Amino acid sequence: MTEPTAPAQAPATPAPPAGQPPAGQGHAPPAGQGHAPPAGQSYEAARAELEEVVRRLEAGGVTLEESLALWERGEELAGICQALLDGARARIAAARPAQPQESAVADQRRP
Repeated sequence: MTEPTAPAQAPATPAPPAGQPPAGQGHAPPAGQGHAPPAGQSYEAARAELEEVVRRLEAGGVTLEESLALWERGEELAGICQALLDGARARIAAARPAQPQESAVADQRRP
């Protein structure tokens, strides 16, 4: 007679970064929506982490649960990068001198 075996346990998934929900909990909004960059996180750091997430997903060899957690983190990082780029664009726009409107320019050209 064989002894009953314990059900197989799924491999442990890596702990999510601080402030992130565990895999399978919560849903990341689409890229560029609702992602405020964490204080002190640079675009370069977020992009490097995103590249690592993509590399791990493309390499395979991770469980479905790990893949989902990586995908969600990738979506979040893409949104953070987009928010940082949008902020940079806004800063550039604010630093530029005000451009006259086309109608005002046309009025100045008239004799």
